[in-house]
Amino acid sequence: MSKTNLPKTAHMEIERKFIPKQLPAHLEQYPYHEIEQGYLCTDPTVRIRKMDDTYFLTCKTAGLMAHQEYEIPLSAQAYQHLRQKADGILITKRRYFIPLDAALTIELDIFHGSLEGVTLAEVEFPSVEAADAFIPPEWFGEDVTYDSRYHNSEMSKGSLIHHPACSS
Repeated sequence: MSKTNLPKTAHMEIERKFIPKQLPAHLEQYPYHEIEQGYLCTDPTVRIRKMDDTYFLTCKTAGLMAHQEYEIPLSAQAYQHLRQKADGILITKRRYFIPLDAALTIELDIFHGSLEGVTLAEVEFPSVEAADAFIPPEWFGEDVTYDSRYHNSEMSKGSLIHHPACSS
């Protein structure tokens, strides 16, 4: 696909990931989405995702903290067709959206199914400089941004199942 034909929903995703030491109180007060996703390929990353009643195909370029992301809408039927072709485990999780300040939101993922007990907190940034300057809240715990084992594409291979460092 040439650069001129890329989907219009392409954007640079710059995020940092943490293993929370504890969860915030009263999670029920925050909005959330139920997510199911599978990977058709992990190099390059090609993902299908069902978020509530919305479906997407996503392609991501290489990169641990920053990468280009292209998103294409799918129909429910197309998602179900591609779901059968996903490699590894299907990832299911609830993603909470917790305001951090006027500009940043914490995306707190609580995994289910094969990854039950895994939790990850992510924050997306407008620039690499902002990401590098970020001082996380105390409850965030270990920074795993540069540890590929904590990227969902790797987790879909089952590498974190029963991994003690990622369970809360």
